[in-house]
Amino acid sequence: MATKLIPGDAPLTLEDVRAVADGGQIVEYGAPAQQAIGASFDFLMQSISAGERIYGVTTGLGASVDTTVLHARDGRHDEDLLQAIQRRIPLARAVGVGQQATRTQVRAIMLARLAGLAQGASGISLPVAQTLLTFLNLGIHPRVPLIGSIGEADLAPLAHIGRALVGDGEVEYQGMMLPASTVLNQLNLTPAPLRGKDGLALVSSNAASVGLGALLLLDIARLVNVHAGAIVLSFEAFRANISPLTPWAAHMRPAPQQAETAAYLLTLLEGSPLLQPGGARALQDPLSFRCVAPVLACVRHYYLLARAAVELELNSADDNPGLLAEPGLVLANANFDATHLALALESLGMALARHAACTGERIMKMMSPAASGLPRFLTRHAGQTGFATLQKTVSALVSDIAHHAQPLSPLTIPVADRVEDYASQAMGVISKTARLLESLRYLVAIELLVAAQALDLQDAAQPGHYAKALHGRVRALVAPLDEDRSSADDIAVLAREIMQPEWLVGTAPLLETA
Repeated sequence: MATKLIPGDAPLTLEDVRAVADGGQIVEYGAPAQQAIGASFDFLMQSISAGERIYGVTTGLGASVDTTVLHARDGRHDEDLLQAIQRRIPLARAVGVGQQATRTQVRAIMLARLAGLAQGASGISLPVAQTLLTFLNLGIHPRVPLIGSIGEADLAPLAHIGRALVGDGEVEYQGMMLPASTVLNQLNLTPAPLRGKDGLALVSSNAASVGLGALLLLDIARLVNVHAGAIVLSFEAFRANISPLTPWAAHMRPAPQQAETAAYLLTLLEGSPLLQPGGARALQDPLSFRCVAPVLACVRHYYLLARAAVELELNSADDNPGLLAEPGLVLANANFDATHLALALESLGMALARHAACTGERIMKMMSPAASGLPRFLTRHAGQTGFATLQKTVSALVSDIAHHAQPLSPLTIPVADRVEDYASQAMGVISKTARLLESLRYLVAIELLVAAQALDLQDAAQPGHYAKALHGRVRALVAPLDEDRSSADDIAVLAREIMQPEWLVGTAPLLETA
């Protein structure tokens, strides 16, 4: 990991967000970003002095755009009034409620906003941008409630960060929640003197959606990579027919990512008896096994689209208005609209739900003597329950995943006196997709648990190298089910461990995360 991350020097990635959010990387502005920020601010001040009408600076916001709040005469304006206007912007918009962002999430949001400011289109003053940078590097994390944004600039969450910069609200510092003013005094820091367009520049961005979206996608990638291994373990335990994974299938129909996904699964099956003639139990398997490659390929396809959408936002300017020094434009725009990001994540969520539906059915089929040839509910002892009641948990999880994959309505209650009559709801999409992922994590843990048990009961030849190693890893954490016992703790242990980076060490990933 590089010692410092410098927004504006090179395109930022999801992994850059994770490195900073987890607290191990310092961020600073290099000369290009500082010059771009300075040029945009200078152009802003020149435009104010020239008497130009500038949204959120000389006019009100939202429905109050028709109200002039600052006048310039003979090239002069009331600087005290301008500072008061800009200070009021974050304070009046800090209206968030509900669950508080974690330390990691706040850091991701702060980095995303710093990256946007580095583009040099916000009109923010360099000292205020540097204050945000200082907060991040010193570990001063504003208290940010996560409900309040409708996805046309994340005003509420960003306003809670902005208010902390001026010494208002609360921050987490060194593990304690304290008044922002107390921490500023303790560290001999001066509250940010908002002027120009500083207040609006701090809040007029989708940085919350971008930062949280980056973390979410990395978690999705990690879980999907683990799940690919669980699927291979299920293949071995079920003695699945792998003919749908052969390159000729994708050659017949080159659906997006199908060839790559099938090839990846085949690499995990190296050394498996399933690759040998007669290795499969049946000529054709249930669709939850047979359709693994095309369904998982859809997950990969929509993950890549969502990743591209988040990284585009991470390396763009979404400020309205844009203060473009080089062409000399104060540009009213709609770059704050995050519909493309919301739809990319919606599509990924629906792909994950279909993937989960197949997962639930694979688990059920492994427990069925008619489908797998194994003892009913994977217990050797007649009259014992085995994994029978675990099927209810599987059913509940699949239903919960399907529920959270349902798209948010495109209809939104208009706000700002109906001027703002559309919203992408990007933050809502991220929130429900994160909830979907939590249920999927338990479902993957259950597939590992059930597949390992099925493999224990399978009389076939030894599995391939990868499945054998994965089975050993599961068994190091969870004992086989012999006599009936609670499976809750076993599931919890696996659900926790599979999200640790160590779980995938030595395995090439299906979804690249670096």
